[in-house]
Amino acid sequence: MKMDDYNYELPEELIAQTPLQDRTASKLLVWDQEKEASSHQTFSAITSYLLPGDCLVLNNSRVIPVRLFGEKENTKAKIELLLLHEKTDDIWEALVKPARKVKVGTEVVFGDGSLRAICVEEKAEGARLFQLMYEGILLEVLDTLGEMPLPPYIKEQLDDQERYQTVYAKEEGSAAAPTAGLHFTNKLLTEIEQLGVEIVYVTLHVGLGTFRPVTVVNMEDHHMHAEYYSMSKETAAILNKTKENKGKVIAVGTTSTRVLETVARDHEGIFKEVSGWTDIYIYPPYIFQAIDGLLTNFHLPKSSLLLLISAFAGRENMLGAYEEAIKHHYRFFSFGDAMFILPKRNE
Repeated sequence: MKMDDYNYELPEELIAQTPLQDRTASKLLVWDQEKEASSHQTFSAITSYLLPGDCLVLNNSRVIPVRLFGEKENTKAKIELLLLHEKTDDIWEALVKPARKVKVGTEVVFGDGSLRAICVEEKAEGARLFQLMYEGILLEVLDTLGEMPLPPYIKEQLDDQERYQTVYAKEEGSAAAPTAGLHFTNKLLTEIEQLGVEIVYVTLHVGLGTFRPVTVVNMEDHHMHAEYYSMSKETAAILNKTKENKGKVIAVGTTSTRVLETVARDHEGIFKEVSGWTDIYIYPPYIFQAIDGLLTNFHLPKSSLLLLISAFAGRENMLGAYEEAIKHHYRFFSFGDAMFILPKRNE
């Protein structure tokens, strides 16, 4: 299949620039896999589609303010860094703008010099490895000097930085938010638990892949960058019990999906306590072993995330649903509305 088969035309005004004040007020397109039909709701109505014994899986990764603006030590040229992840002790992979100005040995200074970064290796596509030098705790330094790394299609300033975090964000390490979870409030999560639905957490730190468009012609040729993930013993036990009791595992977001499918793939369909790096690439045709339902936002044309949901619910189904969402003026991408691909209940 060609990547062009996963393209669609999106009016620019439908790209959400700011989050809604009420997280649960987003629109929700509900795709029924059994009927192959959609309906339109408000996100808070998600409780109508969850049953006792289901398990909702959330990614509890927290975004850190890893967008940094500094200058070269010798020339004072302006340099922007987007820290992606720590490779070893204080050696970080980062995207650089403009990359042509940063070679091995280049030193970039941030703020009053409380953070310095020396380039130690050049990577492809504008990426570099940097040795970071600072005093104290890096996360505290980043809180002072860094900005939230909003996606490039968001042009407006974010007044409340916490609005780009899920309410359950806990494990610090992402360069972008797992945005399907932005629609939940603590109140809504409590209501879901009161239905008899289990809520569990996995971690996947969102990294380089989020900022890289798919540029290949044939989708088989795309390579996913590895991202760190973990699943706890408690989460694994609840997921296994859900499967044994014929409950439905519902992933919140493509990041949670990638953790669940990685673990199921690597352990013959069983969930286990595990952590590591995954570069799992899900595209049609793919046989899902872990998830039964998927809650997700609307994704960019020709993106690996659009491929993932198409593998789950069918390319024509998903492109048709996107067409319907555009017709009904849904808001797209990170701060946009959501889609719930329902689990099949009659299996």
